Amino acid sequence: MNTIKYYLLYTFVYILSLMPFWLIYAISDLNYIIIYKLVGYRKKIVRKNLKNSFPEKTEAELKEIERKFYHWFCDYILETFKLLTISDKSLLKHLELRGLEKIEECFDKKQDCSTMLGHFCNWEWLSAVGLGFKRHKDLVVGSIYHELKNKAVDRLFLAIRSAKKSVLINKQNIPRYIVKFRREDKRYMLGFISDQSPRWHNIHLWINFLNQQTPVFTAGERLMKKMNNAVFFVKVERPERGKYIASFIPITFKPNELPEFEITRRFFNMLEESIRQQPECYLWTHNRWKRTKEKYDQIMAERKRESDI
Repeated sequence: MNTIKYYLLYTFVYILSLMPFWLIYAISDLNYIIIYKLVGYRKKIVRKNLKNSFPEKTEAELKEIERKFYHWFCDYILETFKLLTISDKSLLKHLELRGLEKIEECFDKKQDCSTMLGHFCNWEWLSAVGLGFKRHKDLVVGSIYHELKNKAVDRLFLAIRSAKKSVLINKQNIPRYIVKFRREDKRYMLGFISDQSPRWHNIHLWINFLNQQTPVFTAGERLMKKMNNAVFFVKVERPERGKYIASFIPITFKPNELPEFEITRRFFNMLEESIRQQPECYLWTHNRWKRTKEKYDQIMAERKRESDI
């Protein structure tokens, strides 16, 4: 049954991906009316997230960000589908890649790299970053992913994300892939979407992110230090509809010289700066702050009492 669902879904998305951008955006405008005006998809979560993130803004300002967000969100969905069939040349007209020469300099020194990015602008298009390298065209671009619960949708996104030769790596298999790349003497660049929300037992750090105490993943930083990867933040901008600029900005070339969690803190500071510049391009439908520091402290206190018994 999952296989049938996948092929039906894939066929539908494939047909959409063949459409020109002007038609894609016309459909997106229609979707905006349905998703935002009629259905109100996750509108309560969006409003709560915006209000807590920007307490200094007026209701009118928050409403404007909300409206722009849903416009961008509808664009993002259909833009992502385009990855299935869009040519490399056409994609690079819509996606400008800056700062890759610094990564190539790391490769020249036989230092591999990791990139950190958030759910901001069209992060799916960054699976095509390998198209931008001038000299190290044989490098491995690895995209770290978390398996989706819906098997058909998960299989579809694996196809979309690997359409531009990105290697999809389940987070459980990262060490095995790194050993493989090194054995084959291949330079690699791993991409981590680093603003996801960890489960209670995986919380090791809380930071102030967008005016809220936020639990964050730290496993990526530990891996980067272990492999001595140069670490880059991917700053993405959307100057106009259908155009993204991705700049690869160094966080550190010497990860083991930084204090614990400093890489993670720097990443979130840089991501917040990007969000404040274009707040409508962040994924506000995600219930990012569902785990609170107060609840976490209660859980830890209960566990301590149980261990003392």
